[in-house]
Amino acid sequence: MTSDIQTPPERNPEVKRLRASGPILILAVLFLGGAFLSWYFSWFGRDLTDTDISQYLVDDKHPRKVQHALFQIQQRLERGDPSAKQWYPQLIRLASHPEAEFRLTGAWVMGFDNKSDEFHHTLLQLLRDPEPIVRRNAALALVRFNDSSGRPEMIAMLKPFDVQSPVNGLVASTLKEGARVARGTLLGRITKPDETNVEVRSPLLGKLERILAPSGTNVTQSQTLLTINSDEDSIWEALRGLSLIGQPEDLALIERYAQDSGQSSRIQEQAALTAKAIRQRAA
Repeated sequence: MTSDIQTPPERNPEVKRLRASGPILILAVLFLGGAFLSWYFSWFGRDLTDTDISQYLVDDKHPRKVQHALFQIQQRLERGDPSAKQWYPQLIRLASHPEAEFRLTGAWVMGFDNKSDEFHHTLLQLLRDPEPIVRRNAALALVRFNDSSGRPEMIAMLKPFDVQSPVNGLVASTLKEGARVARGTLLGRITKPDETNVEVRSPLLGKLERILAPSGTNVTQSQTLLTINSDEDSIWEALRGLSLIGQPEDLALIERYAQDSGQSSRIQEQAALTAKAIRQRAA
């Protein structure tokens, strides 16, 4: 005979489990909701209003907001939207900002209006920036102005970059040749004679080509510690730019990339096209 007596809700194990897991489910939903909102408001694909862009450009405490605004301005320039001109003064202001991320992104965006004399003048100034990545972006942007002033910088992108010691001291590093490095990667530390340490970080994205001062070496200020080869995208952009402003004396270096089996087919093809373009202009 089956009993009709049911377990009271407060004694039912299933009910107890549901009640116990309730707070956890709520926390999970809140966490996921917060993560989504955080992603959404930092996602560069999210359209900004004119007011948003103006506010973001001066929000120095939140670099991603500044970069988001710059990306939105770039998109408007690509569409030929004249409304982007209202932020030109702020773009030029960012070119002298102490944060390198703002300067390098601003330099890239300025290349999308090659009719602006203000941008042209500002980019020429950025060719003397202390950060190599800023100089490189300025050089590439100047190509759009049919200005070859950045040609030496683009040639430098095809050569190993020397990372020099900022101080005298003893090197401590664990990196090996061939290691991939991002901008800001810790390359090593220099222990000064007073026992204080100075960090050496990578100024560029790329691959560690050669270590000239291995761990345990005593170095002097400005001595080359190691060299870094540019990343593939930077090499490709430099080759593409040189197809427009390169000179015959650049051919030997460019053809080295076209014939190097260690390079990707993308780089080899662009190098061959660049060499051909330079020869045609010279002829």
